[in-house]
Amino acid sequence: MPKNTLTITDNRTGKTYEIPIEHDTIRAMDLRQIKVADRDFGLMTYDPAYLNTAACKSTITYIDGDAGILRYRGYPIEQLAEQSTYLETAYLLYRGELPTRQQLDRWVTGVTHHTIPHEKIKNFMEGFRYDAHPMGIFVGTVAALSTFFPESKQVFDPEVRRITFYRGVAKTPTIAAFAHRYSIGMPYAYPDNELSYTGNFLSMMFKGTELRYKPNPVLERALDILFILHADHEQNCSTSAMRVVGSAQTDPFTAIAAAAAALYGPLHGGANEAVLRMLAEIGSKDKIPAYIKRVKAGEVKLMGFGHRVYKNYDPRARIIKRTADEVFEVTGKNPLLDIALELERIALEDDYFVTRKLYPNVDFYSGLIYQAMGFPTDMFPVLFAIPRVSGWLSQWEEMILDPEQKIARPRQVYLGEGERNYVPMEEREAVTATRS
Repeated sequence: MPKNTLTITDNRTGKTYEIPIEHDTIRAMDLRQIKVADRDFGLMTYDPAYLNTAACKSTITYIDGDAGILRYRGYPIEQLAEQSTYLETAYLLYRGELPTRQQLDRWVTGVTHHTIPHEKIKNFMEGFRYDAHPMGIFVGTVAALSTFFPESKQVFDPEVRRITFYRGVAKTPTIAAFAHRYSIGMPYAYPDNELSYTGNFLSMMFKGTELRYKPNPVLERALDILFILHADHEQNCSTSAMRVVGSAQTDPFTAIAAAAAALYGPLHGGANEAVLRMLAEIGSKDKIPAYIKRVKAGEVKLMGFGHRVYKNYDPRARIIKRTADEVFEVTGKNPLLDIALELERIALEDDYFVTRKLYPNVDFYSGLIYQAMGFPTDMFPVLFAIPRVSGWLSQWEEMILDPEQKIARPRQVYLGEGERNYVPMEEREAVTATRS
């Protein structure tokens, strides 16, 4: 009967080691016993960007990139996008199960109760330059929440964690909308708790002089679907940042700010904006073949295609494409849509992209939808951050309660100088003068 172990022979010493295998992984610390001499540190793995290193065990999100599968707590993303709401999905991520009607009502009431920020938050935000990027304002203001709620530092108190989850999910849309309106010189629009989660956000973003903002139900639902699709995505860059910062038992608001800062990067939360820039650069359908030629020559990148995890059609992209059709019936067709559709058609029929498994990802159509709904491009990473807060906090709590987790402390392979003696300044200057 085969054993669930891995046998390693160190050819430097001839010694053989038997390493246990659990869940198709070996523990990196088990490699430390492999040494040439007793004084050696022991063998390590070298894995830049952690491409093949599992840093945690999780029960939240499952991805099969080859098959194009994404599930939250076992539920296919397609079913959640079609039948659930964002707040119900947030409950699922955090609690592990879909809520009953009574549980969901209490949950929605709890979130709604915390939408209004402390008035001093506005004073804090107004310290930014008049033209500050909304995501920069968002990152700084979310971090500042830790000073408004100092009890959030009690990370092992379950009641504090519960209230913090409510606050995080409830206040981040308000902060995001305030950041937008401040950056364009508009007065703040306060939460309207008679509206849905996404309806309220649309109101805070776009409310003008009307007494009550009435969101278009199609756009309201489309935004809810987009929020569901972006709620969590396993151990990506920003989620890893949330866990790493949280591993120091940092309060969750500061950890959210760190995660949002990671999301701020153009390789993460800014990808859909890059798609719009690419489509605008192409300009018309007849110029697509020339652009494809440049992609193949390595001169430019095909933005919105391919994914670090998915080697198949991103399941979120299929849902977003259907959602786009519904949005454009209300807003009118985005002029870049025809270019996007033709670009997708050509790429999916071209062996160059098919053999490389470069399929459309979640960013390919989401920017077109956001733009059609009236969101400026500098709000795109903020729109990513709002729904991801529920995923970040769920991952953070799982990490806090995991007895195997400790403060994150990766190792390095040191390739620098050996020990050297300090050289006095006058001797350094003499040597430099001689060399020059």
